[in-house]
Amino acid sequence: MAKALLGYVGGPDPRVLSEMRRLQQRVLDLESELTRMQAENDALSSVADHEQLLRSIDVPQPVPAYS
Repeated sequence: MAKALLGYVGGPDPRVLSEMRRLQQRVLDLESELTRMQAENDALSSVADHEQLLRSIDVPQPVPAYS
């Protein structure tokens, strides 16, 4: 009686197991994408920091050598 009330007879539903596997794979894919994007962001941030450093250096403009 308890099994009938819970809605299963004979073990887990294959559709539920399939969906669970699909979702687990999706989580792994998203974690991989997150790692890739974080690495890309770190690289872009490093380039931006380098560009900012170059802009912050106060270099006087060259004066043309007209005589």
